[in-house]
Amino acid sequence: MAVVDVQNQTGEKISQTDLNNAIFNINVKSSVMHEVVTMQLANRRSGSAAVKHRSDVRGSGRKLFRQKGTGRARRGNIKSPLLRGGGVVFGPDPKSYSYKIPKKVKRIALKMALSTKFQKNNLVVIDQFELEEIKTKEFLKVVNALNIKNALIITDKKNKNLELSSRNIPNIKVLCSKGLNVYDILKYKKLILLKSSIEDIEGRLLV
Repeated sequence: MAVVDVQNQTGEKISQTDLNNAIFNINVKSSVMHEVVTMQLANRRSGSAAVKHRSDVRGSGRKLFRQKGTGRARRGNIKSPLLRGGGVVFGPDPKSYSYKIPKKVKRIALKMALSTKFQKNNLVVIDQFELEEIKTKEFLKVVNALNIKNALIITDKKNKNLELSSRNIPNIKVLCSKGLNVYDILKYKKLILLKSSIEDIEGRLLV
């Protein structure tokens, strides 16, 4: 079993806890994590870019002038792509960029991301992180005591005071263990786990 120190909100070591090697200390393959991160970013794309094609442009269908005898180009109606304000020929249409990969691959990638943080000593475990009220100043006191500037904080359940107190601080994000994902783990330098969230994570990934 991997062992990690447990700190309190003032940054003092108070105990140690065991981490399951099957989750926090496995061999890491960057290609697997890259595949999952690519999928996450693709699924976030809105795919809403669109143009008006000839059939979408509002206007008369009358031919502008006769086909022959004017010495000019052979024009159709006002909606022609060749005219200003006309339809676009090969512009984009709304589309979905999302796709899926096997659940097994996503689960393994999540374990690898967690293992990366542990193996590089970027994993911090604290016994609790509680705020009596929504106060950014109080949140900063704890973050400064832990000497953290760029971190993802994982809680075992939704914590409104914590989430709202941290939202104006750059490079800090609070996330419930149910929403844990590869992209967010790798995006932030430090991973801070509440001790109570470890059980939730292990229960989710030890399948």
